[in-house]
Amino acid sequence: MPNLTDTQCRTVKPAGGLRKLSDGGGLQLWVMPTGARLWRFAYRYGGKQKLLALGSYPLVSLAGARAARDAAKRLLIEGVDPSEARRETRARQVADAATFQLIAEEYLDKLSREGIAPTTLAKNKWLLAFAYPSIGVRGITTVKPADILEVLRKVEARGRFHTAHRLRSTIGSVFRYAIATARAEEDPTIALRDALTSYREAPRPAITDPKKFGALLRAIDAYDGQPVTRAALQLMALLFPRPGELRQAEWSEFDLEEEVWAVPAGRMKARRPHYVPLAQQSISLLRELREITGNDRLVFPSVSSARRCLSDNTLNSALRRLGYETTKDHCAHGFRATASTLLNESGRWHADAVERQLAHVEEDDVRRAYARGQHWDERVRMMKWWSDYLDDLRESGKVLNLVRK
Repeated sequence: MPNLTDTQCRTVKPAGGLRKLSDGGGLQLWVMPTGARLWRFAYRYGGKQKLLALGSYPLVSLAGARAARDAAKRLLIEGVDPSEARRETRARQVADAATFQLIAEEYLDKLSREGIAPTTLAKNKWLLAFAYPSIGVRGITTVKPADILEVLRKVEARGRFHTAHRLRSTIGSVFRYAIATARAEEDPTIALRDALTSYREAPRPAITDPKKFGALLRAIDAYDGQPVTRAALQLMALLFPRPGELRQAEWSEFDLEEEVWAVPAGRMKARRPHYVPLAQQSISLLRELREITGNDRLVFPSVSSARRCLSDNTLNSALRRLGYETTKDHCAHGFRATASTLLNESGRWHADAVERQLAHVEEDDVRRAYARGQHWDERVRMMKWWSDYLDDLRESGKVLNLVRK
């Protein structure tokens, strides 16, 4: 059959059905009933008949279609399926168009939809901002370990070794998301595990000596700043939640009649609702506080706006004002360590009850599956004992015998 001519391609008329005009060597011009003219290359690969689309006429000329056919034949001679080669090329093009920042923002959106804690989401955004100036506009498949290491070295140069490790981990999460969505094939941060300066994270400072803690409680009671800030510190000592769990508390979460504070899952680190028994000391404080902020949604509104809660820095600043250095003496988060230490040392309470009250999640998956008891009755008694014990420390300044006889 003679080869096609450009005149034939231009003047061929559609029929009632599909018309196929052959140019030889597997190249065909398909004339559709609508008048569209499409180039197709018919070939066999792996014992199967296959087709490769080469574009439409006249956008792709006869000469262009022949050149594309010949290129596909060369791939067949090399043992490569032209259709698979095209898919791989397009995948690379898509990956190159997907920049690191684009995929990172998709990943953050995914975390947001999954209900990650707002503070954790904000932390991830803050960390990734270190990477955007250097690799944000790069196609994710073009980012190599050396590129990431350059970003991390800049963070290390500022003495922020812990931040550098966290940033490496967060960048790795973005790459693993890209792998899961078929836009990357490997995580280059794996090669950097031993490349960063090692560090030892200092524990948050906390007073665990009963006599010194009693002095802190008296200092808090005498705090002459904002009464809302004073009440927040007093409740931190009584209830020992994470500072963010208390600062963002809303009045709707407290049932003073049932003597319980229900912290919603969205504000908990483990993304599970948490229930805190309220002893009379806490209830009295909350009733006094309601006279001040009861008309607001938030229990601890900021001085500048009732729509925002107290900041973590507000609590730590108050402690510093009281003479406690929050980097070495005691910080807002330190109330948790104080309670954990003294409650466990008392010998009165089951360790699991203390852990449940701290809202710690069992790390062992099997144990967590079976240890579903919340030790509620024991926790109610424990929180009452703890509140009374703090009263004794505050009022007498004496070190009581914690260990049960």
